[in-house]
Amino acid sequence: MPREELPQEPHPKGPASHPGHHLPHDGPTTASPDRQTAAPASGRPQTPALSSGRPRIIALDVLRGFTLCEILLANIQLIANDGSAVVTQPMGDWDPWLGLPIFSLLFGIGFSLLLDSAANRVPRPRLVLLRRLLALLAIGLVHVLLWPGEILTKYAIVGMLVLLPSTWLPRWAVAGLAAALVPAALIGGGGPLLIAGLFLLGSALVRYGVIEQIERSTRGPVLLGLGFAAGAASALWVQADVQTGSGTTQPSFTSSLADLLLAGVYVCALLVLLRTPLRPALQAVFAPLGRMALTNYLTATLLVLAASHILGLPIGQSLAAAYLAAGAILTAQWLFSTLWLRRYRQGPIEWLWRWATWAHRPPLSRART
Repeated sequence: MPREELPQEPHPKGPASHPGHHLPHDGPTTASPDRQTAAPASGRPQTPALSSGRPRIIALDVLRGFTLCEILLANIQLIANDGSAVVTQPMGDWDPWLGLPIFSLLFGIGFSLLLDSAANRVPRPRLVLLRRLLALLAIGLVHVLLWPGEILTKYAIVGMLVLLPSTWLPRWAVAGLAAALVPAALIGGGGPLLIAGLFLLGSALVRYGVIEQIERSTRGPVLLGLGFAAGAASALWVQADVQTGSGTTQPSFTSSLADLLLAGVYVCALLVLLRTPLRPALQAVFAPLGRMALTNYLTATLLVLAASHILGLPIGQSLAAAYLAAGAILTAQWLFSTLWLRRYRQGPIEWLWRWATWAHRPPLSRART
């Protein structure tokens, strides 16, 4: 399982304009198809495509880092066994397969953030997006040689088939497509259709100005999280009630629905906690991992394979070994990410990905301007 969006996207300095909806905020939103070269609201000259120092939406980094941890727990035994079946269910009876919906949503968000950034910097912003998706596809095709269950290739393909064409649509059409695709995917058992629906949902959230508010509101995430929790509990109750029946697809649908709603609960809970005194701790723990999510996602595969095949750790057969290995890998990645980001602007793979995106080498060291 992956991640912006295992990746993260740049945040422009100026707000974007949408048809009938002006969005003043501290991060970008998707640009209107007919206003792709609007100047920043600050009145400053348009900055080069490779300018840096933009304000970040910290909540997205925290969500990305948290989900990265969950994805490693979900995948570690499968990676150790080269994608084949494991002796026991990954991580026992606990189902941590919540990374796909969260990261898919984050990818859609990041895509629209990048579109806004590119629209304010280059005359052909969709070409920037296409290069980014093609680069992600290339990374995924290399990664799949190590881990057949990797998700980057699917993200890149769905992005080119769904997200990129959606940039020509009005925001109400993007939201409508998301509202249609997500339920259809749940009925069909998920897969690329669910990824596409969540991509579009994330894009719609940006285009309607929701993302600009995620660090400014507490009541919204609380109410939404309670609604998600009630829905998940109801779905699980229905599933348990009909699970002994036969010849019905209801258990599969309710299970997928419960997983999706539970992912929403996780997101809302983190957003609420970020509005409390726990914010510094959450930011310190998860934001470094999230800012280097692509680097960490790829290196996790290498570390799991090394621990399993070189060191001989029984990760695929033992839950205890899987937990210990996951904890050691995440600790090492957190330390590396924290130290790396003190000196450099972004992770090494993120830097290469950004280079491919803009077709020009960006600065890496913080000392450079």
